[in-house]
Amino acid sequence: MPPIISVEKLTKTYASGFQALKNVDLTIERGEIFALLGPNGAGKTTLIGVICGLVNATSGTVIADGHDIRRDYRAARSKIGLVPQELSTDMFETVWATTSFSRGLFGKPKNPEHIEKVLRGLSLWDKRDSRIMTLSGGMKRRVLIAKALAHEPEILFLDEPTAGVDVALRRDMWEMVRSLRDTGVTIILTTHYIEEAEHMADRIGIIHKGQIILVEEKAALMRKLGKKQLTLVLEKPLATIPPALADYALELTDAGHRLTYKFDAHAHHTIAVLLKALAGLGLDFKDLQTKESSLEDIFVDLVKA
Repeated sequence: MPPIISVEKLTKTYASGFQALKNVDLTIERGEIFALLGPNGAGKTTLIGVICGLVNATSGTVIADGHDIRRDYRAARSKIGLVPQELSTDMFETVWATTSFSRGLFGKPKNPEHIEKVLRGLSLWDKRDSRIMTLSGGMKRRVLIAKALAHEPEILFLDEPTAGVDVALRRDMWEMVRSLRDTGVTIILTTHYIEEAEHMADRIGIIHKGQIILVEEKAALMRKLGKKQLTLVLEKPLATIPPALADYALELTDAGHRLTYKFDAHAHHTIAVLLKALAGLGLDFKDLQTKESSLEDIFVDLVKA
């Protein structure tokens, strides 16, 4: 099955001369949750803007569910829902009216049943007759999601969807994202909450200085780039690390009471060899602690350059 989004050799240079995107190649698979990560100014929002038809690319192609975003704009755009970062909507409209209007913008016939389903799914049904200006920030962001879903898109972009949302509301939103994916909607999200990407995404893409530097399945990424750390709390402190353990690049801390060993995730088999070497030297330990790097650790390492 072909990817639902295909981006090839995409570049964007602004009038100022700043090159926001540099020959970006990217494919998004149908029905996945894809997290796009990158520091501020990396090109995340520009890339989303181009795919959604809001920003004109300098060169390159974007195909959305078989439709070229330039040559077949209407068909491509009808496949896409976008939840922007900014809370921009008509504050004097009611929730029901603004959501219904968004559906009409795409030439879709009225469908009150669908609008009701969307609002109920986002816990907005009780607010359907409320003016948007009266809603909390979290509820306003839910309205943006409702507007993006009004025309029944197959692709949903969430650009920092939980910025400024409290923890409880954030959990509710991610439950909603999962349910959307279960109905076949493809989700592409950007987020500064890297733990959300680690928890939610099927695949991770990292963009840095306008270039995609990595795309990987989350589990494979954690296996390949994740680091592990083993800390041994010794029964008796050591003054120095024995020469027989020099190959392990150990670190001695806590006045000689702790030995720390950092290693790649794929090299976990060396732990048994290390413990055997410690036993051979008569070094006993009273506690053993392990730690694995998070997606945030991996992300920081990748973009340090």
